[in-house]
Amino acid sequence: MLYDPIWDKRHEECGVLGILDKSMDIPRYVYWGLFALQHRGQESGGIAVSTDDGIKTFRGMGLVSNIFADGVPEVEGHIGIGHVRYSTTGSNNPANIQPLTVYTSKGQVALAHNGNLTNTRTLRTELDDGGATFQTTMDSEIIVNLISRSRKDTVEEQIMESMNRIQGAYALVIMTKDKLFGVRDPYGFRPLCIGRTTNGGWVLSSETCGLDAIGASFVRDVQPGEMVSITESGITSTFFAKADRKQICSFEYIYFARPDSVIDGQDVYQARLAMGREMAKETQYDADLVISVPDSGNTAAIGYAMESGIPFNHGLIKNRYMGRTFIKPNQKQRELAVRMKLNVVKSVVKGKRIVMVDDSIVRGTTSGIICKLLREAGAKEVNMCVSAPPIMYPCFYGIDTSVRKELIAATLSVEEIRKFIGVDQLHFISIDGLCRAIPNIPREDMCLACFNNDYPTDIPAANEKGEKYALEVNK
Repeated sequence: MLYDPIWDKRHEECGVLGILDKSMDIPRYVYWGLFALQHRGQESGGIAVSTDDGIKTFRGMGLVSNIFADGVPEVEGHIGIGHVRYSTTGSNNPANIQPLTVYTSKGQVALAHNGNLTNTRTLRTELDDGGATFQTTMDSEIIVNLISRSRKDTVEEQIMESMNRIQGAYALVIMTKDKLFGVRDPYGFRPLCIGRTTNGGWVLSSETCGLDAIGASFVRDVQPGEMVSITESGITSTFFAKADRKQICSFEYIYFARPDSVIDGQDVYQARLAMGREMAKETQYDADLVISVPDSGNTAAIGYAMESGIPFNHGLIKNRYMGRTFIKPNQKQRELAVRMKLNVVKSVVKGKRIVMVDDSIVRGTTSGIICKLLREAGAKEVNMCVSAPPIMYPCFYGIDTSVRKELIAATLSVEEIRKFIGVDQLHFISIDGLCRAIPNIPREDMCLACFNNDYPTDIPAANEKGEKYALEVNK
């Protein structure tokens, strides 16, 4: 798994998009949709288009704008799918770029996947033993292998049979020569929605901001355990499985989704405002100023200021032109990298008692450096609020999370974390407060496993060791 220790953030795995519309310039509109979903993955991306000569795929490493710096592919077709990636299963190499395309008995199939399978090892061993050849290290290739090896009569049946073999989190867009499919796992871990173009075509997108970017209107979310099949004639819905409960990822609302998106009926911006309000009620700090760690802490910080009556201002400025920063060999270089990404507005923070709002703490390395920068700039107090509860357990459903022993909240108490990062006071939003901030999603329908160890499915440790995931820190 990849991890950026400088920025100390969890990472979503991917964003997916699909369009069926005879009157659109499909490659260009898929490109625009992926551009809107770029926050979900900056490692690689690609576009696949159904043409008269078959499915053509265009892929590359880096941001969408870099991949297609020389222009969007000049191909004609009425169906296209796209993908942006941040790897969790599978390393960051060109072979793992999606969409993936395979030949089946029913013709070509292209697939883009957001999520993470939990029975990857079992299925890959089974397919290896059956003579399957793998070209990537991704769990997504397992899905296309299962589809291509199915003996069912139709592509729809092949997909559904394959979905009943895989476990874990998946939001898929799948394309054949003349059909577009959207599939969401039975728990609904990862988001997927349906939109309508102004010309009467159809769009599938990880988030509603992908619809907005291409002028499409929101129709509804793909439901957990549902497959939608889209042709020029319209859309057909089939449910292939039903879980005992929904488990929508709470981190979509805390951090992953763009704040202008609506996920499963919940406005993300309003949820983050409410998280800030909840933290203000839970803390009632006596302070002069509220600031955010940009950009993901901005909305919650505004909510905190609105509820507390403490004014909000921009105390930290982010360098938006600096890409991801990988592991640094020593603390000094790590600190220099943070200084390149963030700079303090000295005139704003000097002499002030500050409430600093951030979305999460994974290892705590960055938070400590930011606190040091604020004190160097003359901040009188630094009090920190975090709009995610302490992250104590790994995620197995498509989020890049460190192993448990590297999660600071798994080994240290809140007071010990406070001392480690050097703030005057530290508060993590309560799980109850988080759930109140997301009112349109019932608590029982949210995945909170990384906070409370309540995993809704079998997880890899159980599959591989034959025992329940151990609560103690991995050695």
